[in-house]
Amino acid sequence: MNQPPQSTYENPLITRYASREMATLWGNDRRFRTWRSLWVALAENEKRLGLDISDRQIDELRTHQNNLNLDVAAAYERKLRHDVMAHVHAYGDQCPSAKAIIHLGATSCFITDNADLILMRDALKLVASRLAAVIDRLATFAQTHRALPCLGFTHLQPAQPTTVGKRCCLWIYDLVLDLEAVEHRLATLKARSTKGTTGTQASFLQLFGGNHAKVRQLERDVAKAIGFDDVYPVTGQTYPRKVDSQIVDALSGVAQGLHKTATDLRLLANRKEVEEPFEADQIGSSAMAYKRNPMRSERICALTRFVMSLQSSTAATTATQWLERTLDDSANRRLVIPQAFLAVDASLVLMQNIAEAMVVYPKTIAKNLAAELPFMATEAILMAAVTAGGDRQELHESIRQHSQAAATRVKSEAAENDLLDRLRNDPQYAHLDIDALTDPSLFVGRAPEQVDDFLAEQVAPIRQRYAGESITAEVFV
Repeated sequence: MNQPPQSTYENPLITRYASREMATLWGNDRRFRTWRSLWVALAENEKRLGLDISDRQIDELRTHQNNLNLDVAAAYERKLRHDVMAHVHAYGDQCPSAKAIIHLGATSCFITDNADLILMRDALKLVASRLAAVIDRLATFAQTHRALPCLGFTHLQPAQPTTVGKRCCLWIYDLVLDLEAVEHRLATLKARSTKGTTGTQASFLQLFGGNHAKVRQLERDVAKAIGFDDVYPVTGQTYPRKVDSQIVDALSGVAQGLHKTATDLRLLANRKEVEEPFEADQIGSSAMAYKRNPMRSERICALTRFVMSLQSSTAATTATQWLERTLDDSANRRLVIPQAFLAVDASLVLMQNIAEAMVVYPKTIAKNLAAELPFMATEAILMAAVTAGGDRQELHESIRQHSQAAATRVKSEAAENDLLDRLRNDPQYAHLDIDALTDPSLFVGRAPEQVDDFLAEQVAPIRQRYAGESITAEVFV
């Protein structure tokens, strides 16, 4: 008895988080149409190289290539307990004259592995485009706030000031490195093509009467037909599972960069300096009506943590492929690979959505910086006083005493930092322009110029490579 959809588990990556593009890419329709395209490519190239396959058989395969009868395939699979053969029979029911030559000489991994490589190729392209879009939006934010001074942190303790734009460039550069890794995986992806049952091509060698040249030509031609310039030079029954591990490693890298950025945004939201967009009707808490929780950033952290955890699965699968292949990779790969792409896609959608409308509070940033800047400015004040003729050691001691008194006031009395007022009222410093010496822009070094250089040298080429692409960032919940 069939259960109503609402009574069974639904994957939230599909129902709540991932884009429709990525969800559709990994859907059954796309997968099984890809399977049929592989059977067509195989038959066409076998015919061209001399096997006894007729034009009528090829035409029949093409006619029904996208006319999926998934209910028939499901019925066959319940009987045969073999997914590929179930679809061979279902396709054969639609193509009676071509039934005998469907899957000729092939093993199941000709279908499943080549299809997975095609799907991963297209999914990597979508991830690359989304990465480029996030980089672009964050770069716009960085340029806008290139010179806005803010308190820097090391060890999560106040440190030398930086700028809001420079800090954003730290986020961007992680993603630039991730994009390079994704593009490398795309550039080096190959087809498995027609390698045969254990990778020896024995079945194809038999079909072509021992003609090694035709077997090699078939392998190259089928790879080209499905959009690959090259094939993996040696395989067992499957393409090297190391490829899966490398791809998920790249996706985990994206996840790591996004998690760091989202975590920083959560910390900055706590300081009321930078916030993700908060919609007019958005509710932050069911109990605390005033809350403006960084729910998008929190969701990114949740999803990317999941992706990072998947690295161990592909690594273990790669490490445990005994001899020419074992089937314990199958169920794991069905779970891990699509879900890694779906979760990264969802995280990139969220980050693009955030980057397009981040809110900055310059007055709060200035206030927070002003609370710590006096301590950091003491060296500049000391040098100015010495230059004006003061005794360096005496000045150093007086600044130390004023600093300790101000720090005690801040920590013990929860009062404002009055160090600069103390120095203004000290005759040793009365002749100095304390305000000019503590201008925040004097303490950020080359941060604004570093933003300019980084955007010109690192981001501009990415914008050029992905010019013309329109990537939306619709957040479903």
